[in-house]
Amino acid sequence: QVRLVESGGGLVQPGGSLRLSCVSSGISLESYHMGWFRQAPGKDREGVSCISGGDASSYYTPSVKGRYTISSDNATNTVYLVMNTLKPEDTAVYYCAAVHVWDQSNCKLSQYRYDYWGQGTQVTVSP
Repeated sequence: QVRLVESGGGLVQPGGSLRLSCVSSGISLESYHMGWFRQAPGKDREGVSCISGGDASSYYTPSVKGRYTISSDNATNTVYLVMNTLKPEDTAVYYCAAVHVWDQSNCKLSQYRYDYWGQGTQVTVSP
C-alpha cells in the first residue's frame, strides 16, 4: 500500500523559509516520479515542482523557480521542498504526489499525471 505523508508546513513571514517533507512508504523513490502541488482557496491545484525517478531531473513552475528547491533521499524514501523568499501568494495547502516511472519518461507538473497523493500540509505566508 502506497502512503505519502507531508509535514513541515506552518506560518511564516514574507521573505522567510520553510522545508516541507514527504515521507513515502510502499514505494521506492528510484522507481517513482514525485511532485509537489499546491492549492489555494478558490483556486485550482497547481504543480509547483517535480523530480524524476532514476535521473532525478527536476522541474519548477516559473513563479517559484529560483526560490524553491526539490530533492529526494532514496535511503529514507523522503522528498523535500525547500522554499525560500516566501511570498503571501505562496499560501496554500501543499501536497506530495507519486506516479510510477513506467507511466511517463519524466515527471510532469500536471496533477492528472499522478496516481498517489498525500493529505497535504498548510503553508501560510503572512506578516
